Amino acid sequence: MPRGLPRDISDFVSTLEKWVRMQEAVLKTFEEADSRIENADRLEIVTSTRIAFNHLIRTLKAFDQWLQDPFIVTHIPRDLLLEVWKETLKALEIILKLDIKHTSEVKQLIAESYYEGKLNPLVSQLRAELSEEERRGGMSLSM
Repeated sequence: MPRGLPRDISDFVSTLEKWVRMQEAVLKTFEEADSRIENADRLEIVTSTRIAFNHLIRTLKAFDQWLQDPFIVTHIPRDLLLEVWKETLKALEIILKLDIKHTSEVKQLIAESYYEGKLNPLVSQLRAELSEEERRGGMSLSM
């Protein structure tokens, strides 16, 4: 880091360096977890996926705030902004395709399970009750 930076700029640069180190550590942690997840039970897979989703959401919120900061966007060159756009579009396409595939498969599995009488009656009844409560204008609780 260049010497003689004003304190506010120096603090800002230091914060960015800490963010990058934290993101690199998170990335390494998820990469290391991947081999363990391959042999994990369903609960660990769900929990790990939710942790990954939460970190994705946190990172996306930070990126969005970043792009709302006049100090940042004033100093980012057009080519870097274009790179962010193109990579964002790739990530969006991956997530949307995953969502479309997963939702379609789960829809089919739920329908088949219903017709085969294989839906868990406890969670099915709870879902039905929550849906009825929602239709009456009560609380909306997702399962």
